[in-house]
Amino acid sequence: MAKIRRNDVRLDAPKGLRPSMLPGRGRESSDRFGRFTEWVARAMGTPGFLAGLTVFCLAWIAYNTWGPEDFRFDSAALGFTALTLILSLQASYAAPLILLAQNRQDDRDRVQIEQDRQRAERNLNDTEYLAREVVALRLAMKDMASKDFIRQELRSLLEELEKDKDDARN
Repeated sequence: MAKIRRNDVRLDAPKGLRPSMLPGRGRESSDRFGRFTEWVARAMGTPGFLAGLTVFCLAWIAYNTWGPEDFRFDSAALGFTALTLILSLQASYAAPLILLAQNRQDDRDRVQIEQDRQRAERNLNDTEYLAREVVALRLAMKDMASKDFIRQELRSLLEELEKDKDDARN
């Protein structure tokens, strides 16, 4: 992919995205992280993720409740402190990742809405132009001689010629 200078306009990315100020980190790394956040947000909203998290929690609780006492690492007496910490940590990272993914989707929606508005405006302008052209053609057609008008004129000319011919004979 070609390097994009700062002043170049990108048509394939939402407005307002700027390369990071860190050296060696630009738009591509920002997009990679954005794609990662979207992947996380999509994955967390699946029934598979919820079922997996449920199985993980149940296995954790079962092992630390009924497992060998010497090998338990999270006490049920203390309210499964480690499990609570892990779930809190997961939630504290999940929320911002989901919000980042949502912001990227909002940016894409804004770009799509702007493109739709521009397309609708072009369609309206094209339709107005075509309507003006049709009106101009209709007006031009009114000024054109019709077949019946030409036939009538030719008949009247023929009658005049025959009349002049008859007059010239007499």
